[in-house]
Amino acid sequence: MVPPVCYLLFPVVDGSSAGTMFELVQALNDDAEVLKRRTPNPIGLNAGCELFIAFVTLFPHESESFAGLKTELVHQGRKYAAEALTFRDKIAELTLGFIKDDSVILTHSYSRVVMKALLHAHKTKRISSIYARSPASDQLMHMRHRLKTYETLTAAGIPCTVVLDSAVAYVMDRVDFVLVGSEAVVESGGLINAVGSNQMAIIAKAASKPFYALAESYKFHRLFPLSQYDLPTHNSTILSLPTLPQRPAVPRFSGSEPATSTSAAHEAAASASRTSTPEMKMDAEQISRNPSVDYTRRVLSFWNTQFPY
Repeated sequence: MVPPVCYLLFPVVDGSSAGTMFELVQALNDDAEVLKRRTPNPIGLNAGCELFIAFVTLFPHESESFAGLKTELVHQGRKYAAEALTFRDKIAELTLGFIKDDSVILTHSYSRVVMKALLHAHKTKRISSIYARSPASDQLMHMRHRLKTYETLTAAGIPCTVVLDSAVAYVMDRVDFVLVGSEAVVESGGLINAVGSNQMAIIAKAASKPFYALAESYKFHRLFPLSQYDLPTHNSTILSLPTLPQRPAVPRFSGSEPATSTSAAHEAAASASRTSTPEMKMDAEQISRNPSVDYTRRVLSFWNTQFPY
């Protein structure tokens, strides 16, 4: 996330008319807020913006003018962004230390750093098979990510199958460990990742299976959530209960009216219900009421964060 964020914020530094560091940081903060509002899940973006702004603020320099300082900031920023693109390769090399021969791995959603690690490990013939966890509803956004994981691994020649949410505990005894990516690693040592990671960690701990999280160093975020509801992505609509429509009043009939018309109406309604049963699917509103990420406490799992120093 950080390299793209850097490239988006470089023009702000380069083209800013700011004459002081305070004005430049204010311009960067304003532009970062615009980017966050355009992103459904701004956690990773926020971590990248904070890191870049801290870099700008603390950058040691000997420039004689503020214009020269801005030029040097852009130059050094591009240099760091190019280096950050190599972090996944370094992590992939580090993961070889705990991926044993013929490992069976359970992963979750689609993570670029996890895919890099798995494909690199496959070159050494160490991976036996992969289970890619998937939600039960194919309408959820993360389903596309699981299928992308499945398609990428299968194309590389790695045996892979898709596992439903409800089958994670069922398959846990067959895997050697769980390997996930990360949206952010927070100050509590916990992990923010695609929703479902938390329950996978709980099941992995109960089954005494290692739970590994791969995260680049620029994903360390200055957050200290105590629960799911402290995440920046949480809002009042998530898992809120809908307002139910008013039930129609039942018509009352006098004793002199025949009951045949009422029973016929009920029979017609029941017949229509049997012949036109709608397909049960989550609609867009129901999907929007579900979270996209969750928080995994470090104490819940045996997990390790791999990042380059």
